[in-house]
Amino acid sequence: MNIKFRLILMNFMQFFIWGAWLLTIGAYWFQNKHWSGAQFGAIFSTMGIASIFMPTLTGILSDRFINAEKLYGIMHLLGAATLCALPMVTNPTTFFWVMLLNMAFYMPTLSLSITVAYSALKNQNIDVVKDYPPIRTWGTVGFIVALWTVSLTNNETSANQFYISAAVSAALGFYSFTLPKCLPMLNKAATKSFATTFGLNAFALFKSSRFAIFFAFSLLLGAALQLTNAYGDTYIHDFKNVAAYKDTIAVKVPAIIMSISQISETLFILAIPFFLRKFGIKYVMLFSMIAWVLRFGLFAFGNPADGLWMIILSCIVYGLAFDFFNISGSLFVETQAAPEIRGRAQGLFMMMVNGFGAFFGSNISGWLIDKYFILANGEKNWHGIWLSFAAYALVIAIIFPLVFRYKHNAALKHAIENA
Repeated sequence: MNIKFRLILMNFMQFFIWGAWLLTIGAYWFQNKHWSGAQFGAIFSTMGIASIFMPTLTGILSDRFINAEKLYGIMHLLGAATLCALPMVTNPTTFFWVMLLNMAFYMPTLSLSITVAYSALKNQNIDVVKDYPPIRTWGTVGFIVALWTVSLTNNETSANQFYISAAVSAALGFYSFTLPKCLPMLNKAATKSFATTFGLNAFALFKSSRFAIFFAFSLLLGAALQLTNAYGDTYIHDFKNVAAYKDTIAVKVPAIIMSISQISETLFILAIPFFLRKFGIKYVMLFSMIAWVLRFGLFAFGNPADGLWMIILSCIVYGLAFDFFNISGSLFVETQAAPEIRGRAQGLFMMMVNGFGAFFGSNISGWLIDKYFILANGEKNWHGIWLSFAAYALVIAIIFPLVFRYKHNAALKHAIENA
């Protein structure tokens, strides 16, 4: 089987698992369980907590002790088991701990999938900058298919979304053991340094100003990503409480409307090589930040009827917002970090985006919403919520070009020129 097709299948299942519940868990939480916003913020923070240590830990293991593709498969099999346990949970505290365990297994697979893919492509002398983005696009397709599957089977507020995710997670777990070998890069006996043995030398990247600033903005944008993941679907669901909107198509199938974001993502990811060549990595990242401002601002003024175009445009903008930082960021890490620590460097990137970013974004947003954006009738002030998120993204976009300075090294320059 062609290696590109095998990696396409891997990416499809990787993001199907996430797409089956990530955007609809808010609807399950608020529309089905009726648990609080602060408690929901804690649930989404499990991604952050797990991403703070697990990607780095698995990066150490894959760099030194175990084939990355085998570790990748083990994580997915364990994740499938915890997903099957979630529907049996009847209180938010237990739900938090089970979801935390699930995230401990799933979040490191995001960076492991990149490590496995880059290794397989490089072993066949395939240019990762040029050929990986189209492969990664199929991960977004998987996310979209999952959203449509959950929505069209009327499981947006049902626990069945977790069973659907678990089935694909188990399938990917077994499939992973058939992927090309991705051997540890370091010889276990090559050094006795404590820092190297436990992968702590990867944190030396923070000594570089360009990496320190890059990781800091990764954290801030990671918070923005979790805001839209956590509240986008349930935001549209809440329009059912308004008589003028309750029978609109968007309110009936909000997950399908939200899937426009992922459809957009598949298109923008293909444009990354062009934008990298034309503008350079700094401005590609800046475009992402400006797109986040538009994403939230359009949500603030949209509605499912005459304002549906704003919601749809917001979903289209999301593709640029997500891709231009996350994909170009992983390529930045791949070409700037030393080969022997790239697995851990990708883990650090995921830790900042989906770790600290998700943790602070989820917890602070949940607290802010409960404290300042709950109306007298108990409903959420979505207009104010989205405007505050847009202001947050605008501040990031203003500061970034003033502080992020770097020079291409030979690897990054070559990668962009040949993209």
